[in-house]
Amino acid sequence: MDNIPASTKTLIFDTKSEAFHFDPSSPDDHLIRVKTTALCKGELAWATLFPDVILPDNPEGLTVPGYDVAGTIISAPPASRFRPGDDIIARTSPFRQGNCREYSIARSQELALKPSNLSWAEAASIPVSALTAWQALFEHAGVHNPASKPVKALITAAAGSVGIWLVQFTKMAGVEVVAQVGSAENEKLIKELGASEVVSYKTTSLGDWAESSGPVDIVFDCVGGKTLEDAWYCVKDHGILISVVDAQEKWRPEQVVDKDVKNEFFIVANNSDQLVGISSLANEGRLSTRVDSVWDLDEYEEAFAKLAGGHVQGKVVIKVTE
Repeated sequence: MDNIPASTKTLIFDTKSEAFHFDPSSPDDHLIRVKTTALCKGELAWATLFPDVILPDNPEGLTVPGYDVAGTIISAPPASRFRPGDDIIARTSPFRQGNCREYSIARSQELALKPSNLSWAEAASIPVSALTAWQALFEHAGVHNPASKPVKALITAAAGSVGIWLVQFTKMAGVEVVAQVGSAENEKLIKELGASEVVSYKTTSLGDWAESSGPVDIVFDCVGGKTLEDAWYCVKDHGILISVVDAQEKWRPEQVVDKDVKNEFFIVANNSDQLVGISSLANEGRLSTRVDSVWDLDEYEEAFAKLAGGHVQGKVVIKVTE
């Protein structure tokens, strides 16, 4: 460890200005030996769709995927609360390259200790998805923990990577959970995680369900597109519609144009305190992770094909090192 430098610098050539500059490492950089990383559906297109957020200073257009990471700290800044040898999890910033590489960088505001009772694959499934669910519920929907009044929420793609966390967090907060899924296997899983009612998208449209059961206080959309359009029928007037996939207004049907709904689309933010809390709950056995499949780094094509194919239960994980 003594031979690892406290900081490094990289020579960058700007192809637009035809000028060189040095890119020094941050004094808050932690060098991580990556064990596993988890993939997000559509992430290979993020740099194109959100150029101001995802690797904005990347003229060559090359990206390293995988913004979830579980691994071991090799070196840490002197003032860090994390030390070499700590096993950690993190959602690393999209302003930097991802974690499909044997060594990566994470910063204090991204890190939490790995739950000791979870495997490396399970640990990597937590950061992006669980933080997204936590922020959707407690920040953007404004639900208290526990909820201050009776609340009923609908979650689409409830067995997906974000949905499984939303089901658990909403149940933990005392919110009644209605979950949309597409298979008997997923229905069983979601009921075990706390859903009181399940809607199968294969047999019942959200519009038909809302007409027969009545609208809910909050809808969490994890699908986008036509599902997000149908979600507008499911939320009460003066209710809340949160999407982690797409902007809601462009999918608002003409029939509900006058419905007064707080609607937000957001991108998850790094928050070490929240991740530490989630990790602690997992370590206490109060939260369940779901890993759809685990692939070796050399099997990246199969991993991304699995993810793109849909109907994934939980996260697709890549094992980077032993």
